[in-house]
Amino acid sequence: MAESNGEHSSDAISPVAVVGTGTGVGKTVLTAALTRHARALGLDARAIKPAQTGHPPDDDAAFVAEACGDSDAATCSRYLEPALAPRVAAEIADEQLSYEEILAACRDECERAERAFVEGIGGLRVPLAGDREVIDLVSDLEASAVVVTRSGLGTLNHTALTVDALERRGIDVVGLVCNEYVGDTLAERTNPAEIERMTGYSVETVPPLEGNPETLSDGVVEALSSEFLERVAGVSD
Repeated sequence: MAESNGEHSSDAISPVAVVGTGTGVGKTVLTAALTRHARALGLDARAIKPAQTGHPPDDDAAFVAEACGDSDAATCSRYLEPALAPRVAAEIADEQLSYEEILAACRDECERAERAFVEGIGGLRVPLAGDREVIDLVSDLEASAVVVTRSGLGTLNHTALTVDALERRGIDVVGLVCNEYVGDTLAERTNPAEIERMTGYSVETVPPLEGNPETLSDGVVEALSSEFLERVAGVSD
């Protein structure tokens, strides 16, 4: 597993933002899996959570760190207790939340890692701080994006709108992941191919998984194609 010396890496490449079509779609588990996989390849990979709401008990960075077996594998720049969008949570908690500080903290962490994975918060239009949203952060970090979406009925519209929003901002889409894919319904069985037709991007599927952060991450990696993993890890860059 790679170790960081605390200095900025000259080998750093553009970060990957793991974004979702909404909340609870599986961004954290995918972020953990991608970070763990990249570190297994010998890369100094790190996951970055720009802001965590609902803390305690929610702590996505801690989940990733546990999956990687290393507290340095993930970081969060700001914690807020209300389980709301960060801007709203800060307002309710009567706390200051600066977009510039969040952006600076994320940039610094991205520069310190060979491969940085920035986990989104809810969907792209979630208010982050001030008048800035999650998609603004992805754009300002000059990150590419992996889109995590649900597999069942209703995902076509949500996924297409998310991809459209990314493309309008000139953000490169690395791929899409339909999470908790079972294929029990006709909608699930037809959605991956239809999403590929609608968006022009390849779609990966990940089945429902159980276990601790480490075993969940390994299960996700096992479900993803080697081509997708190589693209995301940047090993073929």
